[in-house]
Amino acid sequence: MTPDPAVPLADGSLSLGPLVDPVLVDPEPALLAAVVEAYRESYPDLVDPDLDALRAAADGEANDATRFGGAIGPTPPTLTVLAAESVVDAVTDGFHAASRFAALTESGAVELLTLSTPQPNAVLAAENAGCVLVEGVDGPTAEDASAGDEPTEDESTATDAPATGDASTGDEPASGEGSKPGDGTERGGTGRFRHRVGDDPTLRELYAEPIATASTRRLRTPSRHRVYRAFDDRCGGGFADDVVRVLDVDPSLSSEDLVDARIRVYAVGARHELLDHDLRRACEDAGIGSSSTFTRVKRRLIDAGLVGTERVPQPVGRPRERVVAEPDLADPPLSAVGETIRVALENGTQ
Repeated sequence: MTPDPAVPLADGSLSLGPLVDPVLVDPEPALLAAVVEAYRESYPDLVDPDLDALRAAADGEANDATRFGGAIGPTPPTLTVLAAESVVDAVTDGFHAASRFAALTESGAVELLTLSTPQPNAVLAAENAGCVLVEGVDGPTAEDASAGDEPTEDESTATDAPATGDASTGDEPASGEGSKPGDGTERGGTGRFRHRVGDDPTLRELYAEPIATASTRRLRTPSRHRVYRAFDDRCGGGFADDVVRVLDVDPSLSSEDLVDARIRVYAVGARHELLDHDLRRACEDAGIGSSSTFTRVKRRLIDAGLVGTERVPQPVGRPRERVVAEPDLADPPLSAVGETIRVALENGTQ
């Protein structure tokens, strides 16, 4: 039986499975990242699928979790997350981290909403339970463990009502500054020990209005399932496999990388000698980038001497263009494609 994802606490964990319509309010980056990791551990074929799981889902070998991105396995519990933009940015810093989070939002397992006003503490509330999640700087102790029975004055008033006010006024700090830094050391120091305070099933009612009025936060990075399905549908399974392999070579891949995901994907398309039109359409379907983005990508690879083009006559209409890898790009193993492109691009800027 698949274990339910759980929020890690100082004295154990808090399972999301038994909670009815739960919402996580104002988590700091470390807490939100821990929740994503909990889903990943419980539902790896949904959140971080390997090639076998991607192929199986693309082939339609899914069961009752089909609506959850076509992943294999049972349906995960759902969770609404009401988080600050800076927190989401910190947790999705990097292509693979963002892709794992996107798997949850695309599938409907997580509804991600933007929090406009910081709260005194993080809150996990459901129709059948509710608590404040308080961070401490020290490890769990007997005194800490009893905090849920006798909250301090500050903690007992933390759930009276959500904080209100206009977070966009001139007095507010710029994004990424202020009381909630993006390094995850918020609320009391460098500790990572989270304590559950209280058990109030009416707590969720306090957040009904902020949830109803919050805007949906959409992630720009696609999930692995979306990437694989799009490329498999338009360009074939062999190409889709190679895209996943070339992206997985660099676990720290980010949009700031000189050789980002778009460049790597287009380079693999050239190694497979795809039509430029088909490759662009597949990239758009996958959520990797727009057609105009790949005009720039193609030009950079051509200028670097890595990609060439061939005209392909069509039965009707104008000829189309095939992108073809030059020897410097075609010859190295797939694992070396990223570094090959990096060297060529760096040499081209000197």
